[in-house]
Amino acid sequence: MRKKNELDATDIRILAAVQKHGQLSKTQLAEKVNLSPTPCWERLTRLKAAGFIRSFHAIIALDRIVDITQVVVTVSLNHHRKADFDKFETYVLGRDEITSCVATGGGVDYIMTVHTPSLAAFQAVMDDLLDAQIGIDRYVTYFATRQVKSGQPDVSRLLGQARARPHANNPPATG
Repeated sequence: MRKKNELDATDIRILAAVQKHGQLSKTQLAEKVNLSPTPCWERLTRLKAAGFIRSFHAIIALDRIVDITQVVVTVSLNHHRKADFDKFETYVLGRDEITSCVATGGGVDYIMTVHTPSLAAFQAVMDDLLDAQIGIDRYVTYFATRQVKSGQPDVSRLLGQARARPHANNPPATG
């Protein structure tokens, strides 16, 4: 398996194309990355096998299907042992309504995004969380009024920025 820094420019173009456009046919992908179809598809297969592409998704316009309540919840746990974090995270992984959960350092332990069809359904999720005895000390809710932006950073831009700045472990030579 390749290391992070072993991706070449063509690999990055392939990753950027599938990130932006999702699943593409062999011909469509080859056109987007300016490579012939078979070698392009072989590279894509290798990138998938190496774990660089986790999955493909469709972004559904939920607001066109159902009214939805989106709530951001910050959570602090009573204790900060590995077992406490594991217990909380295992519970969260089993709840479909919790669509995002990020462990943080600092003032709170987790920031979660919860999607439910109503405020009452959200309250039921929170009641279940508290009843589950998973070590929650306190939580704060923030009701989303509208989605401004959602997504992942553009892989090619992110890599370009990472390669452009000097690494802290390798300061520039002075002379």
